[in-house]
Amino acid sequence: MPLTASSITAAATLGELRERIHGRTARVGVVGLGYVGLPLSLLFAEDGFLVTGFDIDKAKVDTLNAGGSYIHRIEPEHIRAAQASGFHASSTFAEAASLDAILLCVPTPLHADHTPDMSYVVVTIEALAPHLRPGQLVVLESTTWPGTTEEIIVAAIERAGHKVLRSGAPADHTSTPASQPLDGILVAFSPEREDPGNATIPRRSIPKVVGGVDATATAAACALYGEVFASTVPMSSPAAAEMTKLLENIYRAVNIALVNELKLLCARLHIDLWEVIAAAETKPFGFQAFYPGPGVGGHCIPVDPFYLNWKGEQVGFSARFIELAGEINESMPAYVVDSTREALAARGVQIKGAKVLVLGVAYKRDVDDLRESPSLRILELLREAGAEIAYNDPFFPTVGTGRHYELEMTSTPLEDLASFDCVLLATDHSAYDVRELVTRSKLFVDTRNATRGIAAGNIVRC
Repeated sequence: MPLTASSITAAATLGELRERIHGRTARVGVVGLGYVGLPLSLLFAEDGFLVTGFDIDKAKVDTLNAGGSYIHRIEPEHIRAAQASGFHASSTFAEAASLDAILLCVPTPLHADHTPDMSYVVVTIEALAPHLRPGQLVVLESTTWPGTTEEIIVAAIERAGHKVLRSGAPADHTSTPASQPLDGILVAFSPEREDPGNATIPRRSIPKVVGGVDATATAAACALYGEVFASTVPMSSPAAAEMTKLLENIYRAVNIALVNELKLLCARLHIDLWEVIAAAETKPFGFQAFYPGPGVGGHCIPVDPFYLNWKGEQVGFSARFIELAGEINESMPAYVVDSTREALAARGVQIKGAKVLVLGVAYKRDVDDLRESPSLRILELLREAGAEIAYNDPFFPTVGTGRHYELEMTSTPLEDLASFDCVLLATDHSAYDVRELVTRSKLFVDTRNATRGIAAGNIVRC
């Protein structure tokens, strides 16, 4: 049954809120039911919390309330199990005032000019703010630049006439008394640490970084997340927590850019970079393997370097190293297309008019996620070069129009590979029998080293 503002009495003190959280009487709302928000909702529901999910996409809301799922790795039975614990979804914030904690998991993409697009965050908090009340905990989970929580979330709440609690330094959260009155709204930042497709590390085993606007907010957020995650990592401020998320992903982006650039150099030197990485990986200290590819995808790695670079420019600092990493990774789809052009030309086929089948449009192996996928750019560049393009992906029967692409294509069955001048492996889904695909292809371009150990004259690795 939908909640109403009168169906719950606000927690008057930090101690009372902690008791509600520990006793599972605290009600949790999650805004944004995508790849981050829906798994988070289910995690709280599995632990006995009454959870309400919010999303502006009514189709998602209807699917969830009917017991269905739209994310590949989340089975319908997971949704139904959560419903048995009281989970339901809504496309309005009508019942937001009855919740004890509201977690924001909305997109934070880039504009075409690589500047942050905060429209989802702004629209969400402005729509939510009129429904807030003292004693509620509001946490932003969306990846963003340092300062967002204070400058956008807190500012919007205060513009709506609410008081944001500022009772003391966030670093002192452990000594915040249980009697601390909750006469304002608590605000914190806790970055999502989703790794789609990772079946090795349980979601609840990933430590939860938390940075509150003040000590009470940090204490409340740690209490909430501490019930469903193995540990929490309290930070001195929301900005420090925001920077932590950027560091984690920029670390990966920079190292991926390094091996991508080395791939270009090794190609000219006729050295197998994959062999080099395997050898370097035998060193028991001081080295962590990263692997080259056709670019980077997902919401975080291709986006975060530009978020931090933009923020640096606001304070007069040029993050040249980070910016370069982003540029290198963005250049990889063009390199793949150039390599394909050269491979076709070596066989007497011009790319203009050539039939090219791209395998895999998801940004990562075995995930149903197109966000910032380099495969989409590869398809666009091939089309611009005059190729007749097609794609296959077991997770995407169709690909339409997104934020930065217009394809409107349908997945092609893997039935007549010999009719294509080139088959290009962009995403190495486990469903692909690479050895068989190589055998059936005239030319097989491999961007993922999936053909290692296969000796065939029609393979080009790039």
